[in-house]
Amino acid sequence: MSAFLSDQRFISTAGKQTVGVQTDSFGGTTMKNIVVIGAGKIGSTIARLLAHSGDYQVTLADRSAEQLAMIEKHDAISVAEIDISDSAAMVALLTGKFAVLSAAPFHLTIAIAEAASKAGVHYLDLTEDVESTRLVKEIAETANTAFIPQCGLAPGFISIVANDLASRFDTLDSVRMRVGALPQYPSNALNYNLTWSTDGVINEYIEPCEAIVEGQLIKVPALEEREEFSLDGVTYEAFNTSGGLGTLCETLKGKVRTLNYRTIRYPGHAAIMKALLNDLGLRHRREVLKDIFENSLPSTMQDVVIIFVTVSGRKEGRLVQETYANKVYSAVVAGRMMSAIQITTATSICAVLDMLAKGELPSKGFIRQEEIGLDAFLKSRFGHHYEQRAYADKLAG
Repeated sequence: MSAFLSDQRFISTAGKQTVGVQTDSFGGTTMKNIVVIGAGKIGSTIARLLAHSGDYQVTLADRSAEQLAMIEKHDAISVAEIDISDSAAMVALLTGKFAVLSAAPFHLTIAIAEAASKAGVHYLDLTEDVESTRLVKEIAETANTAFIPQCGLAPGFISIVANDLASRFDTLDSVRMRVGALPQYPSNALNYNLTWSTDGVINEYIEPCEAIVEGQLIKVPALEEREEFSLDGVTYEAFNTSGGLGTLCETLKGKVRTLNYRTIRYPGHAAIMKALLNDLGLRHRREVLKDIFENSLPSTMQDVVIIFVTVSGRKEGRLVQETYANKVYSAVVAGRMMSAIQITTATSICAVLDMLAKGELPSKGFIRQEEIGLDAFLKSRFGHHYEQRAYADKLAG
């Protein structure tokens, strides 16, 4: 059995960083100082998870004093009002810290990454934006710390799963990745409620999507190539959206015939979105579309995250297929009810941070999600929240 990157999964404890680590009077390490940028639903959840772990002192930063005022009080959480475009202020905030985690909108990614490089701290983000990730990789080339973008659900965990399945094959034929964050009880024409970043949703519906088709890396349009499938007796649709593949196209280029990523929705969603974006021209008026969404679509805590990855290829000369299928629901985590998208996104980046802090990932350079081992991720204190159903049961069907 060959391993697509499985021989590169990081387990070394060499080169640990001590910047941003508080020590006790005996010289032992206590808590690591972390900055989380963005005090919205996901950023505040990340801060809460890290604070409740007992191993991190968190500074939660945002430009909105009103947003920061709503943050739950905790001894391990402090807040900082900051304009991310103020480079000097950002560097000052980050200097001396262990890492910065960006839960800010994708268009702020580069400013945060550049400040992290100048301050000499580790950098992790949740961006799905392809161009932003390319620029983060360039910044990482001259940085002295680790740069780990796309640490959320998709991109993020989905790439870890896909590469784990791919590593079981001698040769690959296809890798098909499907993810959706959906309301459990849809009640409008879009069959959708806001569950995460509105900017992120709009961006992935508009920007070109990477895919490998007949062995060639190409760009395909968002919202196209719609398909339907059933899982647990429920019918879903899936269609192209940008960013979900992360760096897998680059990693698997030349090794797979078909590689694609599609977002899961309830049937009918794609047709309405195409009418809004194309017929009404709202792809060119993103702020108008954002305003419509945020004032017309309610948010919900009663959501479900669907993760569906199918890989086919050859083992010992036989064409075989393996599938990872999972549903994650809202649940109580760290003493509070959290939505499924909060759980999957926030615990994912927290799990990667934990692995970095423990020396299980390199302390320097650009790190791809698919270079992280699935077993190690799921066994971690944050990553285990993905296993509301046991992973072994999923593989057994």
